[in-house]
Formats: sequence, structure tokens, C-alpha cells
Amino acid sequence: AFVEDISNVFNSGEIPNLFAADEVSSILESLAPKIKELGPRADTSAGGLWRFFVQRCRANLHVVLCLSPVGDSFRDRLRKF
Repeated sequence: AFVEDISNVFNSGEIPNLFAADEVSSILESLAPKIKELGPRADTSAGGLWRFFVQRCRANLHVVLCLSPVGDSFRDRLRKF
């Protein structure tokens, strides 16, 4: 699960089902004023707000991954990703 989540972050910038539904609605509510500042053509739909959130996360997220793959099975699994 951990390696798959890290793989998703690197490939798409997003981890599916990371937030519960109530957390997503809270995030979207807090982003609505920020996206309206971009102008009248900004997409204020739920999908548009979510894309804006993911875009901002991708722009600001920095990942440092340090692993010590002890054991052959863990090392082999990491090589598959």
C-alpha cells in the first residue's frame, strides 16, 4: 500500500481516495474564494475546484524518499515500481 501510494504520487500527483467525502467538501469550500480571485472565467464547479486543488498540490509538493531495502523480497518489490 505504501509503495503503491508513492507510485501514484510520482505518476499522477494524486492518491485515489486519500480524503473522506466530508474532507473533500471542506477543501472545496475553502478553495472557492481563492479560485474566484482568478477572475470570472474560473471554473467554480466541484470538478474545477478539485482540479485547482490538485494543481496547487502538484506545484507545491516536494517529496524526499529515503529507503533502506533490507531483504531481498522488499528490494525486488521496489524494483517493480
